[in-house]
Amino acid sequence: MNLRQQIEQYTPFNAQETKDQQMLLRYMDTFDNLLTRENEFAHFTASAWLVNDDFSKVLMVYHNIYQSWSWVGGHADGDADLLQVALKEAKEETGLSKISPVSEDIYSLEILGVPAHEKKGKHVATHIHLNVTYLLQASENEPIQIKADENSDIRWFGLNDAIEASTEPEMKVVYRKLNHKLKNLL
Repeated sequence: MNLRQQIEQYTPFNAQETKDQQMLLRYMDTFDNLLTRENEFAHFTASAWLVNDDFSKVLMVYHNIYQSWSWVGGHADGDADLLQVALKEAKEETGLSKISPVSEDIYSLEILGVPAHEKKGKHVATHIHLNVTYLLQASENEPIQIKADENSDIRWFGLNDAIEASTEPEMKVVYRKLNHKLKNLL
């Protein structure tokens, strides 16, 4: 199933996801280069809500650009298999080698505004991330490792503590939603 079909078949969790799903499909109808950063206005990213074995904790990184505790993830960079992007990014950003999807289905959809910033000495203009989130799982016992060019700390948080640790108000809303969905799985 291709990315468009996955997004079309996704059942939104709330009004935000319903609206974002409609907008994602509209962007896909309008632009042909959403999988790369060549589209400087909007492009696809994949994120992971990376939980421990009993779903009681989430692994967060302290993101250098946003200066906040954050989920893991990254840009599609041409890859339409966003689950594989989420897995790759989660492994790169945490040092974990054994990460598995709880499900291969999309866990959440978000359209996220990204403020202008500097990256590797280059200005990056304000833009939009067309984000697809997956629920991934790993063991708390496996060693974790900082990826210094992207994050400066990494830690397992209790679900509510992860929300409180984030300093980005818009992301707190997203993380609350992800936790609420997680509690519905238990």
